[in-house]
Amino acid sequence: MSRNKNLDLEDSKVEDGIERASKLDFHALLELWESSVRATHHFLSEQNIEQLRPIVLEQAFPNVEMFLTRDRQGKIAGFIGVDNQSVEMLFISPHCFRQGIGKKLMYFAENQLATNKVDVNEQNPDALKFYLALGYEVKNRSPLDGQGNPFPILHLEK
Repeated sequence: MSRNKNLDLEDSKVEDGIERASKLDFHALLELWESSVRATHHFLSEQNIEQLRPIVLEQAFPNVEMFLTRDRQGKIAGFIGVDNQSVEMLFISPHCFRQGIGKKLMYFAENQLATNKVDVNEQNPDALKFYLALGYEVKNRSPLDGQGNPFPILHLEK
């Protein structure tokens, strides 16, 4: 996992409104992940979601740099996971969709963590449209997802 020198690793608040997530946040992040997936990943079955939950919690979260932002009530509104120059995950709470949170997290990752890559499910057209609007371009396509399921992945770069 790469760490960016510009960020103070001891400080949990890394930018106004964005903080480094800790292991203590992981269960709340998993709840947000699931609600976001249910609202956006209509191609996934209940069984797919159930299979992904432990993978996300036990393998994905611990292996990326995780950052989150909160709503005015202090509840986690969205999070981003980054490894090297790639955004590995970006999920926003459904009650916070279209409020600029995803854009804020992506700009943070680009400007503070030097990210320029992201993968997106081909069957999630809203997410693809979001990334294209941010200036990303499709560079490649994989017919299977990371678990070998027939959910094509588009590899984007800026």
